[in-house]
Amino acid sequence: MSSQPHLLAVTPWKVVRDTRYDVAVLPWGATEAHNYHLPFGTDIIESDYIAAESARLAWQAGARVVVLPTIPFGVNTGQLDILMTINMNPSTQAAVLRDVANSLVRHQVKKLVILNSHGGNDFKQMIRELQAQLPELFICTINWWQILPQQDFFENPDDHAGEMETSIMLAIKPESVLPLAMAGPGKAKSFAIKAFREKWAWAPRQWTKATEDTGVGDPSRATAEKGRRFLDAVTRTIGEFFAELAKADPAKLYR
Repeated sequence: MSSQPHLLAVTPWKVVRDTRYDVAVLPWGATEAHNYHLPFGTDIIESDYIAAESARLAWQAGARVVVLPTIPFGVNTGQLDILMTINMNPSTQAAVLRDVANSLVRHQVKKLVILNSHGGNDFKQMIRELQAQLPELFICTINWWQILPQQDFFENPDDHAGEMETSIMLAIKPESVLPLAMAGPGKAKSFAIKAFREKWAWAPRQWTKATEDTGVGDPSRATAEKGRRFLDAVTRTIGEFFAELAKADPAKLYR
């Protein structure tokens, strides 16, 4: 039997054919610059790891959770002037999500979790629309970086490519991280309009006008140990959620 039956991409048909999955997990990342020191695939690498480890823990708890291959492109309309940023429009995401969801319905999978790894992605309205079209499939989404308070693990708040993301990458793929001396400071400009700064009004950021090095957050205090502590905590929390969701009856979610 596959030693990683929770990962669809590496599991053979012989194993999949004999397994009934309770929950499918769709990791969703982005391809974009992450300061000077982190790779363009940072969001993909993070979502790969967090989805896989969380599902492994849930599987150990008896939940049949399967992780689908990560979608590598996210909404990056505000970064298209940065060389090799790859944008996927929300309308395209909605079409991809609909096709994945329809496939799962055909195979009797009842629950889908979108594990989001990119701040520019927002699946809530897509889920509302699919909820009406596919009532037999329960769909939800989580942003893994919002689950636990950053201040419990890191000294400097991280918005993009700062201490948190750098620590995570040092923990899971250190060979892809350039020396921290090569990183930019991650300083970012705020909106000039008060309502946007206070966040009761919203507009997308034009990235190169907000930050010179593409980072938003100081990475200088990042360490692999901090990353491991955070990843252990967040994957345990998500794994418990996967296990609870696997046992839940979608018709009895309220009490």
